[in-house]
Amino acid sequence: MSQDDLDRLTEENIELLQAMIRNQCVNDGTPESGHEDRNSHLLRDELESSGVEMELLEVLPGRSSLVARHHGTDPDAPALMLMGHTDVVPVSPEGWKVDPFGGERIGDEIWGRGAVDMLNVTSSMAVAFRHLVTSGKRYPGDIVYFAVADEEAGGTYGAERLIESDWDALRCDYVLTEYGGSPLITADEHIVLLTTAEKGLGARKLHVHGSPGHGSMPWGTDNAINKAAAIVQRIEAYNPGARIDELFKSRIRAHNFPDELEARLLDPGRINEALSELEPGLARNLHSCCHTSFSNNLIDGGTKINTIPDEVMLGVDIRILPGETPEDVDRHLLEAIGPELMGSVTIEPIHMGSSTESTTDTKLWSALTDSIQMTYPGAKVLPSMVTGGTDARFFRRRGIPAYGAGLLSPKVGMGEFLNRFHGHNERIDIESLRLTTKLWLDVTERLWA
Repeated sequence: MSQDDLDRLTEENIELLQAMIRNQCVNDGTPESGHEDRNSHLLRDELESSGVEMELLEVLPGRSSLVARHHGTDPDAPALMLMGHTDVVPVSPEGWKVDPFGGERIGDEIWGRGAVDMLNVTSSMAVAFRHLVTSGKRYPGDIVYFAVADEEAGGTYGAERLIESDWDALRCDYVLTEYGGSPLITADEHIVLLTTAEKGLGARKLHVHGSPGHGSMPWGTDNAINKAAAIVQRIEAYNPGARIDELFKSRIRAHNFPDELEARLLDPGRINEALSELEPGLARNLHSCCHTSFSNNLIDGGTKINTIPDEVMLGVDIRILPGETPEDVDRHLLEAIGPELMGSVTIEPIHMGSSTESTTDTKLWSALTDSIQMTYPGAKVLPSMVTGGTDARFFRRRGIPAYGAGLLSPKVGMGEFLNRFHGHNERIDIESLRLTTKLWLDVTERLWA
């Protein structure tokens, strides 16, 4: 590909990303949110002139996903899916320096909710896919573009349901999606991390029970808020212990930390102390990669200012390590909360799903490695685990290798980049848009070679 072609595709990517940000497809977890039609229709219109086969798939009104297929020449060749989601999480505008849905181009960055998670990947895939179709070249296998709704709330109205109901439309043998491509550059080597695994889900609602009474006489009462406050503190303080497996060891060694710090990071008894010395965003990510994590994210309770509440709901986001089960989640909660308080708690499972992982012994992994080394010569491409949930897990459960990919510039450190996920002032640099767009094109050239 010429430099002029890549420059043109990068500008197309920028414009499409800005438009997707401005569509404000905010998913707050309720069925009526998301409004992904805005982005699925935008993407359909962007691809329409290519003449490619397309279909809008709808689980709920207003929440459509787009699938497009560029047919290959060999029906027996493996099909590659490029999958990106079209929804974004809510924002707190007061924490932003700019309009979070303005899609502004400031210097060499595009700002806005979804710029990192993951509209930049969704837009770059669309631009690359359109280029592949309009080039007139056909590959042995199909190339499938899937712009999917509802990823940010678990995929109920997106990938999870559509894989079951519309598999003929989504049929594929490999999947590329979020998140990957972070470069780690040291004096001795260049390492790029791609995602091959993700933690499982074990979210719970804890219904904490008490007894109602008059707020003017609180002494000795069974106040559900007071018990909920104690439970929150115990969950926050709970340490389930670190699991140092080979994937985590590889991740730590990739950072090329000083030997003494590396030793402590690989020691379950000293890792928390060592993490406190790292940049906060990186430390949080590494902690979650080797611990089952618990985050108190929702609280709801009470009916009136002068009435002692008899129930409070706590929403706890729980992410589990490979091999853990629903019984392990409940065991963790009992250990954290203690039997005396647990007697006042009813546990309601919200999301439950095991950790998933894809092998790297595939032609797609080899094609990714070769493609990344075209940009970063001699780079080591290593597997890693993502701590959040992605739609890749639904494909892995069908036995389909799925990788979180992309290719980022070294302009932003990993810790800072991780802080931008679901955070204030989310933004992506234009060089990363260029490199990621190029990656999709390079991979398609090498997958069937």
